[in-house]
Amino acid sequence: MRIAAALFAFLLPLAAFAATPAEEKAFVDAYRKAYEGKDAKGLSALLYTKGADPKALEFYTMMMTDGMGSKISSIELKALDDDDRKRASATMPGPDGKNLKLTLAPVKKLVIRKTTKDASGSSSSTSSVFVAESGGKLVIPVPGK
Repeated sequence: MRIAAALFAFLLPLAAFAATPAEEKAFVDAYRKAYEGKDAKGLSALLYTKGADPKALEFYTMMMTDGMGSKISSIELKALDDDDRKRASATMPGPDGKNLKLTLAPVKKLVIRKTTKDASGSSSSTSSVFVAESGGKLVIPVPGK
């Protein structure tokens, strides 16, 4: 009985902060709208910057706004697999060589597929970024020390 009570006490906070499907959809829609609408402030508002390394924040902002205005062919939040959890908890080299870690533990990953067409043909790319929860809202955590 004690084990069940302890497990319940441990899992309750996780369940209390789990985003609803409507909150997940709102996050994905906000990302798409900001990206396709060339709204750098809107994209930056999705970042969790508390404790973030300034160089990492600069890098994340640059990467998020790269190609801004182009059409996203698909965007979705996906569950983390074991490899994702391993990568998310690992120490990583920052833009200036310092070792950094994500400032929040991710709960999902945002997978973005873009297709671009021009006179020389078309190309597609896929990128992903970890998504965490803070204060009851979904955010993209920026690595810190």
